[in-house]
Amino acid sequence: MFLVAGEALYDVFPGAPLRRGAIDMRAVVGGSPFNVAIGLARQGEEVALLAGVSTDPLGEGLAAHLIAEGVRADYLCRKPNPTTLALVALDAQGLPRYAFYGHEGADVALTAQDLPAPGAALSGVHVGSYALVRAPAADTLAQLVAGAAGGLVTLDPNVRPTVEPDMGVWRRRIAALIPHAAVVKASDEDLARLAPGEPIDSVARGWLAAGPALVVVTRGAEGVAAFTRAHALRLPAAPVAVVDTVGAGDTFQATLIAGLLRAGARRRDDVAALAPAEIERILVRAGRAAAITCGRRGADLPTAAEIDAVAG
Repeated sequence: MFLVAGEALYDVFPGAPLRRGAIDMRAVVGGSPFNVAIGLARQGEEVALLAGVSTDPLGEGLAAHLIAEGVRADYLCRKPNPTTLALVALDAQGLPRYAFYGHEGADVALTAQDLPAPGAALSGVHVGSYALVRAPAADTLAQLVAGAAGGLVTLDPNVRPTVEPDMGVWRRRIAALIPHAAVVKASDEDLARLAPGEPIDSVARGWLAAGPALVVVTRGAEGVAAFTRAHALRLPAAPVAVVDTVGAGDTFQATLIAGLLRAGARRRDDVAALAPAEIERILVRAGRAAAITCGRRGADLPTAAEIDAVAG
């Protein structure tokens, strides 16, 4: 079983203004790790989500949706804290801007007592997004990753400055996690925030020197760049008529993990041993999956069959 760890929340999309100052809103389950777990389940992987989930009505909805999607609830940790809300505004190109409400939310209330017991049978661990920088969850996820070092540990910084505006905090937390990771996937926006002005290749090589076997940088319409210690790959973006890009990075991440698992990568050394052609195949599939999500409204991640239909 693969374990995804991090936040679970509701994305709230404001609609058109109503009469007398009211505004219509649409709330949709979300959160980057939450989406990645669902994406893996939709691609047929056995997956569980380690997350703080509120006992409030919104938390009940999150838990019910995960279970309905086939995500195992073994590590859902019910908390009295409220459910976090992320207000999402889309620009003319469908790119989202986020504002987060719930600084003491259930999703950042994870503690060491919520971690899997030592020796739990896990095929890998993924962590990412703002739970990486918000205590106590940040300390808890750091402990989880350190305990899984050498295995298939994947990391997606998914930097959210509206949650933690101090990039120094992000840099310190990510720098402590990278030596334990097998794979780091980041967007070019993440790199621009973490290392402004530094070339992508330089950032990737620095991370590789710290321990990971593979660094992947998604670049939106510019495609994807990937780096191992011996090779560099650059692939074009899959064609798509963009509706919005919400969930595209999470789709790419879920498909990347699924591809690694299907290639037999269960440890960092397994990732290091993958041939460039195999890495390219995995990345092309991940890009096609992300394009499917970009062509739909919201974080509606594709199934394996939908990805296969595009790939075929």
